Amino acid sequence: MKILGFESSCDETAVAVVEDGRRVLSDAIASQADMHALYGGVVPEIASRKHVECIAALAEKALSDAGCARSDIDAVAVTYAPGLIGAVLVGLSFAKSVAWGLGVPLIPVHHTRGHIAANYLAFPELEPPFLALAVSGGNTLLADVAGYTDMYVLGATRDDAAGECFDKAARVLGLSYPGGKPMDSLAQQSSGGVYKLPHAEVTGAPLDMSFSGLKTAVVNLAHHAEQVGETLDRAALARDFTQVVSDALVSRTMEAARLTGRKTIVAAGGVAANSIIRADLLQACREAGCKLYLPPLRLCGDNGAMIAAQGYYEYQAGRTAGMELNAYAACDISESV
Repeated sequence: MKILGFESSCDETAVAVVEDGRRVLSDAIASQADMHALYGGVVPEIASRKHVECIAALAEKALSDAGCARSDIDAVAVTYAPGLIGAVLVGLSFAKSVAWGLGVPLIPVHHTRGHIAANYLAFPELEPPFLALAVSGGNTLLADVAGYTDMYVLGATRDDAAGECFDKAARVLGLSYPGGKPMDSLAQQSSGGVYKLPHAEVTGAPLDMSFSGLKTAVVNLAHHAEQVGETLDRAALARDFTQVVSDALVSRTMEAARLTGRKTIVAAGGVAANSIIRADLLQACREAGCKLYLPPLRLCGDNGAMIAAQGYYEYQAGRTAGMELNAYAACDISESV
């Protein structure tokens, strides 16, 4: 079964063709990162307009790269939530028109479910059940994946997503947007241990997380150093910041594994590309006797292949939608339309 997948939840327009949920035939991506870097973050209106400008040509490219004619497509999968609402609506509206024009089913896919499914493309042997740590610019959560479409949130951030905090911290340190990669590179230049940063706990919810205080602490440190004329150890601050994020993610992941009894753990999302977090997760899983699946870097960020991959399993579960399908800025991973 060949599925054409569309992803436009933030600042990447992505279209891909995936066969049977596992084999990537094409994966075309148009990034807007350079444009949004001028503003230090994503400007929603600009992102939506750029999606409109390139999505049709990108769809044609995905079909061409896959060696597929339009008649070869069996279904269309699309991100319907969560994300920047204008951006999501562009991809959803275009995907509706494609599904209607081709006379094939339209499959709604939750963006974070797509990130988790990216691992199916890299690891053919991977099957549920497992524990998933999904961490990106817009979402940070722990989910028990009992089946391909059977997922439950065990813990999540109460405020900012970890990826958003990386972007904001990078901006304060004078690094480019998006901040994940430059923060990672800068952190590698120090062993840290210089700055004392807050480790937040949520009373009564040991698997939940909070990163807003950490973000504020980094901003305050940088501003204070500037005001009193002190030299900020940027590399050490990047390292100490990253370590606090990693400690929060890894400790809760391992506690969730203990509570659920899961011995297979899957990482997903853009922040899963961070080298320090990857190393800490790997070490913790080794010590706990858990099997860890880390997606290759190319599958950590937003892409159409992950949407098409999850779309296959949503279709197998009988989850399709009509032209009335709407977009949502926020949506629980366990919910289905």
